[in-house]
Amino acid sequence: MLAGNDKALFHSGLTALFFCLMTLDRKQGLTAWARERLNLPDLTLQLISGDASFRRYYRAAGRIWVDAPPATEKNREFVRNAAALAEAGIRAPQVDAVDYRAGWLCVSDLGDTLLLSQLNETSVDAWYAKAIDLLPQLASVRLPLEPFDRAFMARENTIFPEWLLEYHLGLTLTAAETQLLADTFSRLAECNLAQPQVVMHRDYHSRNLMVCDDGELAVIDFQDMVLGPLSYDLVSLLKDCYVRWPNSVVRQGVARAYQAYGAAGLLAGYSADEFRLAFDWCGMQRHLKAAGIFTRLHHRDGKSGYLADIPRTLGYVAEVAAASRELQDFADWLQCRVLPAFATQEPC
Repeated sequence: MLAGNDKALFHSGLTALFFCLMTLDRKQGLTAWARERLNLPDLTLQLISGDASFRRYYRAAGRIWVDAPPATEKNREFVRNAAALAEAGIRAPQVDAVDYRAGWLCVSDLGDTLLLSQLNETSVDAWYAKAIDLLPQLASVRLPLEPFDRAFMARENTIFPEWLLEYHLGLTLTAAETQLLADTFSRLAECNLAQPQVVMHRDYHSRNLMVCDDGELAVIDFQDMVLGPLSYDLVSLLKDCYVRWPNSVVRQGVARAYQAYGAAGLLAGYSADEFRLAFDWCGMQRHLKAAGIFTRLHHRDGKSGYLADIPRTLGYVAEVAAASRELQDFADWLQCRVLPAFATQEPC
């Protein structure tokens, strides 16, 4: 009988083995498809990277070849959204070919330079200004998208207690703790629903923005776009789960976005203070979900690198909750019950 971390380790090992075998088989299929399309029988695909999903990216013949298993990936949404972004004048991969049944795509090559690689304390303000200036344009893209509504948020809100609290930390919540979580999520949802509802990327951060040869930014990984709160993409950028910047950078970015959204007529009467509060609370909902997803990636998918990002992600949550009188009970519970339990976890 295996127990505790041994079970997680065993499960992660099986997942990794299965994924490796599946990846090898699918690469062979993708290679055959690429060779047939280009009539190049000796074409070889070079792996670029994978990501948190089951997608894999390869380069050959000046193009990017994407292995996106149809059972798990939103390929039709990717193609549709790419066309809408291009129509709105936002740089994004151009889809040259797609096989929906197999889950293979051929897209334009935007290079290898992620925005994250260009950021430091000297450059971050200028680069973030470029990224923020794209947000009103992105918010105004015309697409028939699923709403980021109460039901959508309710589904996301289950990830944190299920995967981080119960599965990863082994916490059994009392009835009072369960109610506290429900009340907190309800407040955050009300805040999100009260904001202007616009097109949002939903994962707009420095790993999903690419720096093109001319220094301009392109958007990637946009298949999950929805219609939701105005501040969501901004908080994804400024309170990045993978890198943290001084509060001065965040304040300056929020101020710039407020001006940009105002100039585009998207603020719907929000004052600067109201916008900042909406930004902070929107971030709490996003970061609680992200912390849960990072533990799910470790236990379910065998991707353990994301565990290192949880303290940063929960740190954002703790700071916002501690600064809010309405969320003080949640802040105290997080500090006393969750953060100490996470700190004592041994690497699996």
